[in-house]
Amino acid sequence: MAGKEKRTIQIIGERNIHLHLSNPSHRQRIAKIGKALSSPVRLEILDMLKTTPRSLQEIASILNIPLSSAALHIKTLEAAKLVITESQPGLHGSMRVCMCSLQSFHLETFDADIDSASKTISLDMPIGNYWNCTISPTCGLADENGPIDAYDTIQSFYTPARTRAQLIWFSKGCLEYRFPNIHNPLLPLCEISFSMEICSEAPGFLENWPSDITVSINQTEVGTFHSPGDFGARRGKLNPPAWPNGNTQYGLLKTFSVREKGSFLDGMPANPSIGLKDLNIEAQPYISLTIQIKEDAEYAGGLNLFGEKYGDYPQGIVMNLTYL
Repeated sequence: MAGKEKRTIQIIGERNIHLHLSNPSHRQRIAKIGKALSSPVRLEILDMLKTTPRSLQEIASILNIPLSSAALHIKTLEAAKLVITESQPGLHGSMRVCMCSLQSFHLETFDADIDSASKTISLDMPIGNYWNCTISPTCGLADENGPIDAYDTIQSFYTPARTRAQLIWFSKGCLEYRFPNIHNPLLPLCEISFSMEICSEAPGFLENWPSDITVSINQTEVGTFHSPGDFGARRGKLNPPAWPNGNTQYGLLKTFSVREKGSFLDGMPANPSIGLKDLNIEAQPYISLTIQIKEDAEYAGGLNLFGEKYGDYPQGIVMNLTYL
């Protein structure tokens, strides 16, 4: 019987589809895939065909739908390149045999820069886009026009205007950021890193004002930067005219990273007892980054965090995912 025949189809379509919403050339394909996946019947057909090729007649019979309806569903799935078909000999002439060609589908909705040479995906998070905060005065935020709301008021950290922040400072506490989880689980991740421009926080500024700034990824402590001071003896290269002399002006660009074995600060070993597996990156749709002055810090000298329009480096907090 035809239903008992062993059938094979050579899968020549895309097994792993990776599209980006920001790429205009991808949008028509995304729309076709969206249409194809919008029908529960077509989802059932995809599930049915993922391991076993079947004819149109079999599909119609299993789902108890007209043959014409099965053909229309397959046509929609073919247009999205989720299913491929071949004509093969049958008991009564040739028949169309269908097979799911899709193994995975990944849609990027955030702007991430991809360096194909080094296999690194980067995402720059504006410093005002923190998800949570617990801070103590002295504290404040500033944008290109100067302070946002009032100095030393915790309420200012909850204003909608905080997303414009280009400089954030506080004496104790933490900021938590949640980056979209753009990790591709089909590729072997060898390093995750975060770079940011930071320094201590003193009244006005003090070049000799140490502070222990600790960074955690997914609630796992990866390293502490011992900042030597709050730098203000010269203007930051990017600071707007509205920011006065006599205050903090710039920081140091520091990179915290985790590899298969160990965490690192600017490439130097920080904590050899943790690794990528400890971060459990695939467990959540986001990757958490916490920057803090711990309650038990030996040097609790506060924190300044610089955005792309303050300090010396034109960036926010940059997350890099590097693959083998």
